[in-house]
Amino acid sequence: MSSQVQSKGRRVAGAAARRSPREVLSSAGRAGFVARGVVYVLVGVLALRIAFGDGAQQADRQGALESIAGRPFGTALLWILAAGFACMTLWRAAQAVVGSDEPGGAGAAGSSGRGTGKRLMNAGRSVFYAVVCWGTASFAAGSGGSGSSDRKSKDWTRSALDLPGGRWLVGLAGCGLAVAGALIAYRAARRRFLKKLDTASAGRRVRRVVTVSGVGGGVARGTVFAGAGAFALVAAVRYDPHQAKGVDDTLRSFAHTAAGPWLLVAVAVGLVLFGLFSFASARWRRV
Repeated sequence: MSSQVQSKGRRVAGAAARRSPREVLSSAGRAGFVARGVVYVLVGVLALRIAFGDGAQQADRQGALESIAGRPFGTALLWILAAGFACMTLWRAAQAVVGSDEPGGAGAAGSSGRGTGKRLMNAGRSVFYAVVCWGTASFAAGSGGSGSSDRKSKDWTRSALDLPGGRWLVGLAGCGLAVAGALIAYRAARRRFLKKLDTASAGRRVRRVVTVSGVGGGVARGTVFAGAGAFALVAAVRYDPHQAKGVDDTLRSFAHTAAGPWLLVAVAVGLVLFGLFSFASARWRRV
């Protein structure tokens, strides 16, 4: 019996050793999408609670981590989440080096301007997820993380405004974020994400759910980005870092529009949908 177990163990180890680098990176990317999905679902749920009068927790990544930490085995779950973001960092870095994962992307474009642009975007995403991974790991280790998105936005804006030409820097950053948000929403509404998915093996109902979550989630995500960019632009125009808002304050601002809390409800539901779309990406994305 012992020899059979040992033989099986050697076969499993041999199979793992034979996995190609591409397969390893593919698994890393899928793990990263799961981690992203968890955070977006939790942020959306927290935003829904704010919309219905419970604003005790922040509706941002810090609030999501605090929500996880308060559950049984919360610390272990946080470390798993940090590992997922480390995987996403690795996958995005690989895409920056070898080319985009998109059909007809950098891998096919060679040294063209479009290919270089996609590589740079993936490099930026890799740096972003490295920061997210570090913040999550720090929170799991008990340091409390890097603080709320609102405080960080105000601190960064204040530091930038103190630089020579700081008002222009903040204004350009705000415009860039607003334009990026608008593009995210536009691409989601046009269903561009479907080109990155391979759902041929899924049923029609599943494909419909994935499409709805991708459209609704992408539009909501883009709306939040655009809103945060608009507030950064206001901070630059008024030379007031307190006008800058992170994810939490941006979401709360939606409740004070003419639509009332229902706009916040719609965006919050959209963020939950984006989390679900991230889970779908972990299953069906071409990575």
